[in-house]
Amino acid sequence: MKQKKSSVRGFTLMEMLIVLSIIGLLMGMVIYNLTGVNDVAQGQKAQSDILTLKEALASYQLETGSLPTTEQGLKALWEKPTAEPIPDRWKAMMDEETKDPWGHSYQYRNPGKHNPDRYDIFSMGPDGQPDTDDDIGNWKKADTGK
Repeated sequence: MKQKKSSVRGFTLMEMLIVLSIIGLLMGMVIYNLTGVNDVAQGQKAQSDILTLKEALASYQLETGSLPTTEQGLKALWEKPTAEPIPDRWKAMMDEETKDPWGHSYQYRNPGKHNPDRYDIFSMGPDGQPDTDDDIGNWKKADTGK
């Protein structure tokens, strides 16, 4: 009885290395492209948080008759201010502080540097430093048209 030779052929080591290299390159391209998406998502989250803080400040102003001072800050939205002027009719507008996507506290100025007739609310952005180009706030950036 003759044995039939099997026609099944396996992959060589070189073929396996080439396939793994191609998969690695594709994964690298996917990860590289997704990091840009994450940056955009963080910026949009900060803008959404700023809108929420603006709404809470509007409610605070309706309740107390004025906006918090810079010294009282956004903390006045969840904790009764201890610095003057202390509002007579105060209630919490938020349960707790909201941090920006980079883990920093949102900043508040009244009157604002960018909105001198109102207030500024902003995230210090990824660098964590105020008044730099990566800040995201409730103002329009003149040089970028955003």
